[in-house]
Amino acid sequence: MTSSPAGGEVSVTRLSSESGGLDEVDGVALSAFDHPQFSVREELSRPWSRSWVARRGGDAVAFVIAWHVADEIHVLNVATLPAARRQGLARLLMQEVFAYAREHQARLLLLEVRRSNAAALWLYRGLGFHTLSVRVGYYGDNGEDAIEMIAVLDQTTGELLPGKDEVPFPC
Repeated sequence: MTSSPAGGEVSVTRLSSESGGLDEVDGVALSAFDHPQFSVREELSRPWSRSWVARRGGDAVAFVIAWHVADEIHVLNVATLPAARRQGLARLLMQEVFAYAREHQARLLLLEVRRSNAAALWLYRGLGFHTLSVRVGYYGDNGEDAIEMIAVLDQTTGELLPGKDEVPFPC
């Protein structure tokens, strides 16, 4: 998929363990997170792992890692280089996850997001996610709460189904 969000033309491709540039994708994680807890190679070795990378000018600028288990897609990480944030890259990647979910007739998309990450909370809300619960002290690096979010798709049509927040939004 190729798109032109703010900042110039971007291509989004699916990653595999044979993909080139995996160290570069790990570099995005190192830049984006204070304490990255994974390696993209390790994630791609799992048969249920699905990953996509956004590239601008051939360089990795963002990625998403998700697990596909049964009829659920669990989004584990969405990362964007700090200099490339607020340019629509995370939205573009999440749209790719939604397209994959529809193609594979997944019913649920799930994720956790730090309570303090207001930009991500609003992004996910705009994509159709609703709050499900709060995991108190979920993140081991600082004890921050995680907001669990869910989007439900009709398995036949792939349409996003309306939902309601179980935890008041904004969190």
